[in-house]
Amino acid sequence: MSDVVDLRSDTLTRPTEAMRKAMATADVGDDVYDEDPTVHALEERTAELFGHEAALFTPTGSMANVLAVRTVAGVGQEVLCEARAHIARAELGAHAAYTGITMRTWSDPDGGVDLTAIKQLFAPDMGPFFVPTAAIAVENTHNFAGGSVVPIEDLTALREYADSVGAAVHLDGARIWNAHVATGVALADYGRIADVMAVCLSKGLGAPIGSLVVGSSAAIEESRIWRKRMGGGMRQVGILAAAGLHALDHHVERLADDHANARLLAEAVGVDPSTVHTNIVVFEQVDAAGFVEAAGERGVRVAAVGPTTVRLVTHLDVSRDDAQLAASVLSAVAAH
Repeated sequence: MSDVVDLRSDTLTRPTEAMRKAMATADVGDDVYDEDPTVHALEERTAELFGHEAALFTPTGSMANVLAVRTVAGVGQEVLCEARAHIARAELGAHAAYTGITMRTWSDPDGGVDLTAIKQLFAPDMGPFFVPTAAIAVENTHNFAGGSVVPIEDLTALREYADSVGAAVHLDGARIWNAHVATGVALADYGRIADVMAVCLSKGLGAPIGSLVVGSSAAIEESRIWRKRMGGGMRQVGILAAAGLHALDHHVERLADDHANARLLAEAVGVDPSTVHTNIVVFEQVDAAGFVEAAGERGVRVAAVGPTTVRLVTHLDVSRDDAQLAASVLSAVAAH
């Protein structure tokens, strides 16, 4: 059991000893020259898992999203997304800064696909006076909606609509592994929804760094150029790719433990556990900052994601004993 239970994010995990060993013994080369065999293995495996032609290893999820989106939307075009989507709220305007796109949003309480709203928002190319919609982006699982899973039926309907109007679909799959474990939907079925997607290794899977852009060979070749342009060209990065391969081998199915721990924490803070799909619990407090401070003083770190909103995230470094301890602390803090 940890002295401090840190529930601020699933990005806080540290490599396991087995992962460290895999990193230390990785076969490496210069990836800017496209000569790192471990990176090749990770990219090829990830592309195959999602049923796409190719993938590109990147240092961060935000970079992966920017690279992915710019393959389907360009200067003066727009992307539609849910109002709390990570690409709109938490990437510091990078899409506008690097790609010159704009965004319009719909709102859904679960961060899901509101096809009626999307149809109302969609703008075909109507000449030089209007911004045309190039792509529709969806996040699965949805971070700020409490790790909610977007139903595969809704994603399929979105894909069919996008095809009918000639729009691309971008899938922010930072936590797609959680959606896969929670629902049993195959990764390739999620992959079929998207023209291009971004998936992360450094959240629930516990790798120290890394995300991948997944898509067509042409999209990945374009993204490789832009990755270098953005300063993301890396050298003997197989040391980090090895952590990703280890995570795919050993840390996917165990996400079910994180989901169970999240439901335990949800009940402790008065949230219906049946509404918690994966490893994130979002709940309201009159004074979120005060709640965070009080919990921290008792050895449980949580995060405020709004003036009255608190977020808890379970992960590889939070055991069942840790979760039970945190539940007792958070229950007591919430009662005051």
